[in-house]
Amino acid sequence: MEGGDLELGELLAAAEAAPPGESVDVMAHDLQKRLGAERVSFLFVDLIGERLVRLAAAGDEVPDHAEPIALRGSVYDNVLRSQRQHVEPDGQGGRRVITPVTNRGDCIGVLEVTLQSADDVVLRQVRDAAHALAYIIVTDGRFTDLYHLGRRTTETSLAAEIQHQLLPSASCCEAAQFTLAAGLVPADDIGGDTYDYTLDRDTLHLSITDAMGHDTNSALLATLLVGALRRARRSGCDALKQANHAHQALLRHSRGLATGQLLCVDLETGLCELVNAGHPWPLRLRDGTVEEVELAVNLPFGVAAPTPYRVQELRLRPGDRLILVTDGMQDRGAAAADLASVVHDTGALHPREAVRSLTAAVLDACHGNLKDDATVLILDWHGNRDRSAENRPGPQR
Repeated sequence: MEGGDLELGELLAAAEAAPPGESVDVMAHDLQKRLGAERVSFLFVDLIGERLVRLAAAGDEVPDHAEPIALRGSVYDNVLRSQRQHVEPDGQGGRRVITPVTNRGDCIGVLEVTLQSADDVVLRQVRDAAHALAYIIVTDGRFTDLYHLGRRTTETSLAAEIQHQLLPSASCCEAAQFTLAAGLVPADDIGGDTYDYTLDRDTLHLSITDAMGHDTNSALLATLLVGALRRARRSGCDALKQANHAHQALLRHSRGLATGQLLCVDLETGLCELVNAGHPWPLRLRDGTVEEVELAVNLPFGVAAPTPYRVQELRLRPGDRLILVTDGMQDRGAAAADLASVVHDTGALHPREAVRSLTAAVLDACHGNLKDDATVLILDWHGNRDRSAENRPGPQR
């Protein structure tokens, strides 16, 4: 790339040469050199999703230890929700540019830059810089606790700390065939719930599990469960074999039990093979109608039973939205939340935002006093757009 465009190779080399906690400094130096940027900050959302934490470049007027910023209703919230760049006067004759920092659909935060002027070319360069920053931060996160530390604006329980290490590093993923997003509350005091996903060349693997209890013991049980599932999955096992491995692990190494659903979705056909181990039925939004997907139910993992696990088939159609939940989304005070209505009313939203709406509805129904973990995973199925209309998936089996 020539002229004032982002020199990606030079930027990545500088990022690799710097300590992993100085990504923002590297980006600030690049933007100052190319665009004359005056102030550069990276802001990211805290663990409970209510505040923004600012990480300013060295020498910025705003210190890193500044008070977190309330997210709801802020301009940053609008940028994160819309995933669109925002430009406004900075009050001193310049322009304040706020740009989403996102990696494969996962909202990492926002890049805030102050410039003397910002035409379309400059704004595009800032967007390119934010895109590069996303990859740099994801890489740097392997080597520093800086971002984990910044996200802790409330005290996190030991069980929650264990649980978060079990979750995928990204709560959202976009691909040609699908978009998925997940969330769980209360994020700083969870114990037992997990979700997981991974994308192979031809299969999307999903799981949602709920280990018995709500304390450190349940987090340890969840660790055993997720470890067994991942070991089986990474050995090439299908959903049925994964279920059997998890079941045997709990029988041999614990006295606990856990419910769960395991899904393997064929990216070419949309055919989903599913095992349901005592877990609540999913919801599906199809053609504007919300309904429960009625599944046969096996006993939970860790419960000795003569009946083996069985695989069921679920056919996804382009345009379907599948919602997986744990019982915390339905039990006790959360039952007052009309999940089906929320699913219907948020059908046009990105799964990221629909997850936020569903967890917020449950928290509101409990007046913020949720007694159990509540987890939701949303899968939007777009289908294989290369396939002809006559070969698209048919009705559910």
